[in-house]
Amino acid sequence: MTVTSFRPHPEPDGVARVTSTAAELLEVLWGRASTAPVSASQLRVLLILEHHEDINLRTLADGLASTPPSASRLCDRLQAAGFVERTVSPVDRREVRLRLSGRGNAFLADLRTRREKVLRAVLDQMSTAQRTALLRGLEAFCDAAAVRIHDDVQDADSQTA
Repeated sequence: MTVTSFRPHPEPDGVARVTSTAAELLEVLWGRASTAPVSASQLRVLLILEHHEDINLRTLADGLASTPPSASRLCDRLQAAGFVERTVSPVDRREVRLRLSGRGNAFLADLRTRREKVLRAVLDQMSTAQRTALLRGLEAFCDAAAVRIHDDVQDADSQTA
């Protein structure tokens, strides 16, 4: 399945389309690797908390593009499963701070191991040069996405302070 041909100067729209297709294929592959006891929304909560530990509920809701009550319900289920811990803020007793528990971290590590096993089977079908090019592109993408996500969370957190 070729979704694009090589172009010396790929335009952002074309790259976005191919990246979207790649993400969809990753979802299919990861679905095969998943025996996850969490929903896709709950997994997003765990991933946000992994990257932004000890955030408040409003910041989490903003990161999910959701409302605080919806985010709170997701956290209720994750806390009941032992994946999330809630603590009262030392600065404001009305504020709840969220973080991954040890079990939540272990769950994400196991999930990544299963996903990587599925991905290795696909990567084995690619040449070394193709894997190298993919790695370079993905590293750059991850760096840019991490900056964007970090900035968005910081903006949301400063608005609630």
